[in-house]
Amino acid sequence: MTRDRWLERALIANFVVHGVALLAMAALLLPVLPGGSASSDVERMAGIFPLTSGWAALLYTLAALGWTWCFAGAGTWSRALSILSVPLWLTMAVAVTAPLAGASPAFASIANGAGFLQLQLWLALVAEQVLRRARPFAPHGRLAPWRHPGRGPRARAADAIANSRLAGALLEPLPALTMRSDLTDVVYVNYLVPAAVAQPLVPPGLALQRLGPDGRWALFTFLTYRHGHFGLALLGPLRRLMPSPIQTNWRIHVTDPATDRKGIYFITNAITNTPLALIARLVTEGMPMHVLRRGEIVRDGDALRVTLDPGAGTAPDAELHLQLGPVPTLSGAWAECFPDYRSFLAYCVPQDRSMSSQPLRHRISRHEIDLGIPLEACTPLAGSVTSRAAAAIAGTEAPLCFHVPRVAFRFSTEVHDRRPIGDEEPREP
Repeated sequence: MTRDRWLERALIANFVVHGVALLAMAALLLPVLPGGSASSDVERMAGIFPLTSGWAALLYTLAALGWTWCFAGAGTWSRALSILSVPLWLTMAVAVTAPLAGASPAFASIANGAGFLQLQLWLALVAEQVLRRARPFAPHGRLAPWRHPGRGPRARAADAIANSRLAGALLEPLPALTMRSDLTDVVYVNYLVPAAVAQPLVPPGLALQRLGPDGRWALFTFLTYRHGHFGLALLGPLRRLMPSPIQTNWRIHVTDPATDRKGIYFITNAITNTPLALIARLVTEGMPMHVLRRGEIVRDGDALRVTLDPGAGTAPDAELHLQLGPVPTLSGAWAECFPDYRSFLAYCVPQDRSMSSQPLRHRISRHEIDLGIPLEACTPLAGSVTSRAAAAIAGTEAPLCFHVPRVAFRFSTEVHDRRPIGDEEPREP
């Protein structure tokens, strides 16, 4: 694992350095192309450019050979990569020999640039191999496979970006900015599940919050709501131009044993907006976002209908037909865990922190979220809930549901608490 981390760091540094070099190469290339400036400075540049172009091509060819040796030593080389390398080496050979053969500066520059771009693509493919070995697909969380519900080139491009470990690694250093949204019609669906069922969903480094006198139970919730102009807080009044998609969050309650901080861990999330889903999945640590083909929340008087349609994608499904009902009297396992309905709400609602773990980064990540939902705003719901995704976790048990009309959502910050997480098999969400 340590060797992989150093190799990953070297790859990320390579992309940054090569990106700067690519910009510099473009600045040098433009004047010597046909139709460029004919000044004396350009003529002098044209005289020395074949030499510099040949040396540059030779140096990054040697660098590519060095990278090949590193990848082979790390066990990430394959026959497919050997086949993909053939056009790269051919282009590099042309780039190295073109100045010696007396080719024009424009041709030598184009060959050099083509070789450089092919090298970047080749490195990206191998970097993906390296990153995926330490971050294999997981059954839930941020590393769960993504499949867009649509078809065509846009859906395939979204799949490639969302499943790319390299894209996530490159975007990871970006700061998490404050986000705001005016949520409406927040519908909570809550299940008590055996702790033994919920435990496999907990990421390394975090602990399951257990309920009941013997810790036999855990709370599993999915909530669905309509965003109200979800966007950056710094936009101010311009935030009204941002979209208002439907989103659903599926979660369990966890604790950080090292700090005793409590929060929730998102098993999965889904939204009806592809760009927002990609941004959330790649930039934030704890949001394993997917895309719904269709999401609806329809309110008709005291009745609510919620539809989560994943289509052929990897988002969760649900169909809810609910209406306002009386305050329920707890019984069975619910009565074992909570003395009354208000106590249940006091446990379920004030969860203003999400947490996830990155064993490879040796850290726990937490998102501080401001909701401020008063318990008096939670209205009980009764009716039918149908969901294959929920049944896979909660079985056929009847849930407790409630509705919150409005919530002022504010995502404040993302904080990383560094610590050794252990030698568990990587399950980075």
